[in-house]
Amino acid sequence: MRILITGAAGFIGFHLAKRLLIEGNDVTGFDNLSDYYEVTLKEARLEELKKHGRFKFIKGDLEDRSKVDFAFDAGLPEYAVHLAAQAGVRYSLENPRAYIDSNIVGFLNILEACRQNTDTIKHLIFASSSSVYGGNTKLPFSTGDRVDSPISLYAATKKSNELMAHAYSHLFKIPSTGLRFFTVYGPWGRPDMAAFTFTEAILKNEPVKLFNHGKMMRDFTYIDDIVAGVVALLEKPPAEIAKSADKYFNVYNIGNNNPVELEYFVGLIEKELGRKAAREYMPMQPGDVPATYADISDISRDVGFAPQTTVEQGIREFVKWYKGYYKVV
Repeated sequence: MRILITGAAGFIGFHLAKRLLIEGNDVTGFDNLSDYYEVTLKEARLEELKKHGRFKFIKGDLEDRSKVDFAFDAGLPEYAVHLAAQAGVRYSLENPRAYIDSNIVGFLNILEACRQNTDTIKHLIFASSSSVYGGNTKLPFSTGDRVDSPISLYAATKKSNELMAHAYSHLFKIPSTGLRFFTVYGPWGRPDMAAFTFTEAILKNEPVKLFNHGKMMRDFTYIDDIVAGVVALLEKPPAEIAKSADKYFNVYNIGNNNPVELEYFVGLIEKELGRKAAREYMPMQPGDVPATYADISDISRDVGFAPQTTVEQGIREFVKWYKGYYKVV
């Protein structure tokens, strides 16, 4: 297969690209290597991917339409997995324009490129987010729930992506699947996510900041399980799943279906590091939610998705990677 992955230097994109390359596929990666977090980590991921001869990399911004078109022309993809985006709920309060440029304008460019390549693109998979559920209090979150009350700009852009993809799928018959990711973690993870920030704080003897006074639950999903779900869906466009030629759009939750409290999560990191953490209890952050919990019955029914990694195993693997990568004695 020939696959284009946007955000290939990012956390999920890197792991997906690596698996597809190991399986013998041709992968074109697209990324702008933004400085939202340490660029050296992104470069290190790319170096790992470049060890595979079937990988090519194109640097560019999503909002640069000519660069996006070039990536499609260069890779001639049969499948496109769009993972690049301006991430982060809290950062959207500080730099909202970055979210419109990358997540709205950039996604339009991806959709337009797919529209111009409908003869070759068999399936577009794109990243949505559990953030679209906003302040929903019904747990677990189901794809049948209303998601028209986002409480952050980031969430609003992700819901907009779903609406845009639905419209393009309907108008131009582009097979599209949106994935609402739930708190992905694991080796090579993002430095702004909980596993990373908690580990870093403990090793620096700094307090771990727990928002909502520690009363938070997250459906932490290990990266290998996420990748397995994406791969399972890749060759399963909506029409094949529905057994109907008129079906062009799907959206799924992809999570662990087993939320844990942040206090327990911190405790697992403490155990693996052999150190206790000082805790600083903070009020709820604007745009944040107290709990996430994925109903994964749809994706489990359609492609057999079943998370295999417990949070205990996942944290063990993450801390092992962190200590090796940052040479922690």
